[in-house]
Amino acid sequence: MTDDVAALLPSARTDSLLLTEVYASVQGESTFTGVPLVLVRTARCNLRCAWCDSAFTFRGGERRPVADVLAEVAGFGLTHVLVTGGEPLLQPSVLPFMSALCDAGQTVLLETGGSLDISAVDARVHRIVDVKCPGSGEHERNHWANLARLGARDELKLVVADRADYEWARDVVLRERPTERGVTVLFSPVFGDAALPAQIAEWLVEDRLPARLQIQMHKVLWPPDERRR
Repeated sequence: MTDDVAALLPSARTDSLLLTEVYASVQGESTFTGVPLVLVRTARCNLRCAWCDSAFTFRGGERRPVADVLAEVAGFGLTHVLVTGGEPLLQPSVLPFMSALCDAGQTVLLETGGSLDISAVDARVHRIVDVKCPGSGEHERNHWANLARLGARDELKLVVADRADYEWARDVVLRERPTERGVTVLFSPVFGDAALPAQIAEWLVEDRLPARLQIQMHKVLWPPDERRR
């Protein structure tokens, strides 16, 4: 973690969240694609992926009491909540926040960049964990112990930029065998290369890989510069 991130997110702070935005939308990725939900986006990230689409979270944000955010989420009247970032697990208060959402009967999804330990996350949360491929520039930051912690309600996402990324990701799946524990594996093409999704589809079929191709539906529905509000 960089010094600037640590200064903004003191480890002892558990009563508030530093947020970039909260709004209602539909889930654009994972097996929950298309499900209406409340998106809670935390501020700050400890990674700088080459293809990052949420660099607007690196600065700014509003610090809000956890109780106020819980009340706002409840006010939308939706049954699913996505906690994303940035990197949510940088903030200790995210853990009791997600547990409180589960206690309220919400189906909670967590999107995390895969560099931080997920073991303290409430077992009721659906953990969607990235493994960073070399094309991201951050593959050396992967917290590999996370893969053994994933279970049947969790999902593993690998964002692929090219054939080299695909082969690297394929080898991870074949080595770690997460699907044997019921983990859903998602191969996601970097957005913007029109030919890449079809190429990944062909490679998955050729290799008989136990994984799914996913397209970022929210970027199809709404232009990249118009985040859904």
